[in-house]
Amino acid sequence: MKTLIKNGTLVTASETFQADLLLADGRIALIGAGLSADGAQEVDAAGHYVLPGAIDVHTHLELPFGGTVSSDDFYSGHKAAAFGGTTFHIDFAMQAKGERLQQAVERWNKKAADKAVIDYGYHLGITDLNEAILNEIPEMGRAGIPSLKLFMAYKNNLQVDDTTLFRTMLKAAEHGLLVMVHAENGDAIDVLIQQARAAGHLTPEWHALTRPDWCEGEATGRAVALAAVAGAPLYVVHVTCAKAVEAIALGRAKGARVMGETCVQYFHFSVDNLRQPDGAKFVCSPPVRTAADQAALWEAVRNGSLQHISTDHCPFLFDGTRPIMYEGRPFQIPGKELGAGDFSKIPNGLPVIEDRMPILWSYGVGQGRISLNQLVALGCTNPAKIFGLYPQKGTLAVGSDADVVIWDPHKQKTWGVNASHQRTDYNLFEGWEITGLPVKVFRRGELLVDGDRWLGQAGTGKWTPRATHAPVL
Repeated sequence: MKTLIKNGTLVTASETFQADLLLADGRIALIGAGLSADGAQEVDAAGHYVLPGAIDVHTHLELPFGGTVSSDDFYSGHKAAAFGGTTFHIDFAMQAKGERLQQAVERWNKKAADKAVIDYGYHLGITDLNEAILNEIPEMGRAGIPSLKLFMAYKNNLQVDDTTLFRTMLKAAEHGLLVMVHAENGDAIDVLIQQARAAGHLTPEWHALTRPDWCEGEATGRAVALAAVAGAPLYVVHVTCAKAVEAIALGRAKGARVMGETCVQYFHFSVDNLRQPDGAKFVCSPPVRTAADQAALWEAVRNGSLQHISTDHCPFLFDGTRPIMYEGRPFQIPGKELGAGDFSKIPNGLPVIEDRMPILWSYGVGQGRISLNQLVALGCTNPAKIFGLYPQKGTLAVGSDADVVIWDPHKQKTWGVNASHQRTDYNLFEGWEITGLPVKVFRRGELLVDGDRWLGQAGTGKWTPRATHAPVL
């Protein structure tokens, strides 16, 4: 099947230009002016932008956590992603205690294979390191999973010690893998949580107050230092505050091979949202912070201190005692009500996978905070390069996968749960006005989204291997 996209304005990380685009056999076959192709279905993109499909490298679909499971699976999460202009994501295959890494991958394959619609990959979350696991790490890289995630927080659950972190970094450096860290000082946070609970401070705002920015800044600096000693590339996930940005910038200035991401929610929400009656909706880790931190994050993505804007999409129902309707069927699972009366028991995570690109378009590009080319770099091209996908994904180039989004810069919508395809009962951006939305979304040349119509089919998304020794941007 061939599709000819005519009269659009193509946008890459570095260029904006008028051209036609021919999609054939799942790839971009030609780019040029005045193209024609016998037998191709023509799509007129006049007045629209043509972008590479966005990439989200930080998601948690169908993740057991906090006494429940995140509410989007590999079908509903992919549907929501596609409606938001995202055509590839990387989820975290989390190792259980005593489990081999390959066993974690096999568990995630069972979740994904029959449900996936967009293409996807995995990071490996390491929680239980021993010699056998260390020796398995190079095998995972050769198998197309070249990124490892370690948690410096969630004491007595996911948190690893510095020995585990450093030994993993040494092995990764030797074999060209990327180490990712959730950078918060989990030991200090655990003490602060226990103190708060003992004092009767149980409302959602204490989730943020017991996870102060100093704990994130300290852990970020520690991870940067250990990576520099190990000679390993480091990627700090979901950066929320100026102190963490400063630690990354200092490391980069001193020659450390460190990069970082923030998430779209951290530009817009603060501890004040946790003080609302529905504050549990905004509970995630690290927490939303302050207006000053929001300004620091915008500056960091503008100046290149942070290289990607992801989502950390990990949705939970706000009220899991009541079913919601999804594709005509009731859906119910325990949610954030599990933490009613105790902030430490609120499942940590937010629904964002569909919101990311429309919100960044309207409130980033639309308000002059970032340029259109920067949006493509931060949302599409940089993550493809960092995570071993480029140029197969993340750009508009002959031979690249035909992951293409046609974007109407004038289309307007009032955002919110009723406009969302995320399988949850609330939206962080309820009532926000959006100008600029995807109107057609192609994955490997197949049309998944056509206006408000969903054409995707479960099981058609492909797990995609990625390369080791990816560049440090």
